[in-house]
Amino acid sequence: MLRQVRLFLALAALIFVGWAGVASAQLTDRQSEFYKGWLSTADRAESVVEADRASDAAMEQLRTEIDGYRNTFNTARNANADRIQTLESQVKALGPAPEEGVTEPEDIAQLREHLDEQLNALRVPRIISEEAFSRANGLISEIDRILRERQRKQFLERGPSPLNLSTWPAAWSDIREALFGLFNETTASLTSDVTKERVQNQAPAILALVALAVILLVYGRRWSERGGDYLRRFGGRGTGAWTFVISLLRIILPWIGVVALTAAIDLTGVLGLRGTLLLQQVPYWAAIVLVFDWVGRQVYLMAAAQNFRRFSAGQITEIRIYVDILAVMLILHDLIGLFERIENIADSTRAVVIFPVIVVTSLLLLRIRQIRRSDPPTEGGEIPRASGFSQVVEVVRRIVLMLGVSAPVLALLGYTNAAEAIVFPAVNTLILIAILVIVQRFISSLYGWFTGQGDNARDSLFAVLVGFFLALVSIPILALFWGAREADLSEIWSQILQGFSLGGVTISPSNFLTFVAVFAIGYGLTRLLQGGLRNSLLPKTSIDPGGQNAIVSGTGYVGIFLASLVAITVAGFDLSSLAIVAGALSVGIGFGLQTIVSNFVSGIILLVERPISKGDWIDVNGMMGYVRDISVRSTRIETFDRTDVIVPNSDLISGVVTNYTRGNTIGRVIVPVGVAYGTDTRKVETILGEIANSHPMVLANPAPSVVFQGFGADSLDFEIRGILRDVNWVLSVKSDMNHEINRRFVEEGIEIPFAQRDVWLRNPEALRAESQDPTATASEQRAPSTEPAAMTEGDLDGDGGDEV
Repeated sequence: MLRQVRLFLALAALIFVGWAGVASAQLTDRQSEFYKGWLSTADRAESVVEADRASDAAMEQLRTEIDGYRNTFNTARNANADRIQTLESQVKALGPAPEEGVTEPEDIAQLREHLDEQLNALRVPRIISEEAFSRANGLISEIDRILRERQRKQFLERGPSPLNLSTWPAAWSDIREALFGLFNETTASLTSDVTKERVQNQAPAILALVALAVILLVYGRRWSERGGDYLRRFGGRGTGAWTFVISLLRIILPWIGVVALTAAIDLTGVLGLRGTLLLQQVPYWAAIVLVFDWVGRQVYLMAAAQNFRRFSAGQITEIRIYVDILAVMLILHDLIGLFERIENIADSTRAVVIFPVIVVTSLLLLRIRQIRRSDPPTEGGEIPRASGFSQVVEVVRRIVLMLGVSAPVLALLGYTNAAEAIVFPAVNTLILIAILVIVQRFISSLYGWFTGQGDNARDSLFAVLVGFFLALVSIPILALFWGAREADLSEIWSQILQGFSLGGVTISPSNFLTFVAVFAIGYGLTRLLQGGLRNSLLPKTSIDPGGQNAIVSGTGYVGIFLASLVAITVAGFDLSSLAIVAGALSVGIGFGLQTIVSNFVSGIILLVERPISKGDWIDVNGMMGYVRDISVRSTRIETFDRTDVIVPNSDLISGVVTNYTRGNTIGRVIVPVGVAYGTDTRKVETILGEIANSHPMVLANPAPSVVFQGFGADSLDFEIRGILRDVNWVLSVKSDMNHEINRRFVEEGIEIPFAQRDVWLRNPEALRAESQDPTATASEQRAPSTEPAAMTEGDLDGDGGDEV
């Protein structure tokens, strides 16, 4: 089936190339030569892929060539897009082409022909580039598939076990031959005249490099301390920032010294081929030792800064030793790999030589894990637990250590490649995690220094965001540790740059960043406009505060909508393909989010119609208070006991709302009062009228009135009814009038009655005779009850004295 598909594609390519040959006048000579080179490379790649016999290095080289062509075609296929769109719009403006047998005006026909020629001239390179880009993509995918399959086979390949004692003599013989070969090459090179002459010619440079190396190796750390003392003059003492910088200098300066010493030895030429290959790895091995030692030192400093709460000083020292030994194990692993490439040793020899390194590395990881389990409990008796980024680090660290411990078992079973692919990446991952934690702590310390937060910055949101960013940055490095190829990472990155399709909309980093930038600018301008309206323009107008708030809120919604629309347009998102999806979502919104949508629409109605405004005194569903804020979903009401009540906007639209201050603050006050029966009602009416008219908050027009309501059960009931200039003062006015009423009634001798009841007995003589009967004996009198009396609902009267 695959062969048939390829044959079909080949025929289609031949037809296309033939058509392209007809349009060769529309391609430049340089483009034609480039395309011919691509065809040759593509044919060669297809042959290599089909044969599947090329080495990994050859495959990688071929992939690199194809990737270069693909990048060029990717750029070419997007070229002249604006010009093509313009020409297509011009052709569309001319209307549809005339049908067969129908003619159109000559000038329009000439213009249509001219536009078609220009359009075809621009389309040909674009179509060719599109086809070549697709072909390059397919070839790269096939090469990546072959290489990944080879990696998988190599990982699962089972070789000789290191426990096979018959392979040990051959392994020892290979090691001895390699050592003798290195010694013989170096000895021969030292005694040769060419080497002596070279040393004499390069003596000044060699001496200068050696002197530089000695100075940096001997005095590098001392200079680092002096540099740190100088930097502390700029501030930040006690934050640990300059200590971190000094620790980096303690790595960099000695490493430069090692590089200088390596260059000096290389200039002498005293080493043979084996020695030269080893010498080239020395800077890398020195970097491993310095970095691992640096990590151990930083871990010690971090524990000391926490007063060794999680680890004791002895445990930290032990961990530092193990970390340094792990660095040696990584160097031995790299040295064994170099030994295999130089001497071309057998698989059995490699299995025997690498097994001790795997075992020691796994034991070190296991020991570090055991030390980690001995965390001391806190004062409450609980073992401290990490959270956030530290918790993620802890989980990854546990997984890495468990994988590292399983490596010796795989090596014993003969899966040496799998064991190596697990244990040594586990060590690298463990060190990388430690470096990330150290760097996060350093950046948080800098943030705490600049903001004045000090050590509190390590628990801030900024520290969490820094940890998240460092985790993202470390993902490619971790992928390389665990066997990913650089080509795989570059392929992923190229796919990200090309973008991905979501509902027919292509989203790439470029248009996404464009959208974010344009929207951020629009959002900022909207907020600036709102601030100008709220603080500068609207306060100078006669618009009420509620109207001002509605204008500011409406401006914000319109501004955000326009910013989103402009950002989508500038970013080049075509949302027409999302119409069906939006229609389907509208159904879901109608059913699942109908309450939210109802509140949103109600909020828009409130802002437009403004039946209530910010600062109004309203009563809705028995909740009375002042409106403090109106948003698109709800309204915040501050009650008189200073509590906030959030009312959905739909309740304000569909329910009954009493607005006491809408339009104006004029409102009525009613003050009831009762006097004793027998009081002169006209005198009472006169006194109450004087009290109402004398209060400054009561309007004279309309004048207040005194109403004789009627004859109550205990009093003659009157009411003062007046219109206040500000209804917000209604409680204060009631209080003032009640004080004045009490004072005037006392002066005039008018009594304010309270409730009284008279009890009449119909047959008091019967009760009196029963209590004085001399013939009644003690036994005939009622004896005390031995059971509780049966109670009814009438006995549970709240005023009967039965309450506890």
